[in-house]
Amino acid sequence: MKRTYLGEFEELVLLTAAVLNGQAYGVSIAEELEKETGRSVSLSAVHAALQRLGEKGMVTSYLGGATAERGGRRKRFFSVTAAGRRALGEIRQTRNHLWNLIPGAALPEPEFTR
Repeated sequence: MKRTYLGEFEELVLLTAAVLNGQAYGVSIAEELEKETGRSVSLSAVHAALQRLGEKGMVTSYLGGATAERGGRRKRFFSVTAAGRRALGEIRQTRNHLWNLIPGAALPEPEFTR
């Protein structure tokens, strides 16, 4: 089976969609990413990443109901697909394997984990 590779930002967007579990839409993903990473995230970058993830079959979307607070517009919600979950699992497994291969003295423990 051919592996689909994700860029770092696509991976973060996909992980955040999984974290938000059914409540993921552009703004909520951008806000959660900013909160959790401390990075400034543009909404257009999130939408572009979601588009690419959709093309790769890693997310699906549906339109929620129209709301008065949005001027009658509907939100597009995103869910992680089985392919997306599989990709995240492979990424996690690869990263964990590589971390476990690092000799203890080669990479001192980061200060934020102490």
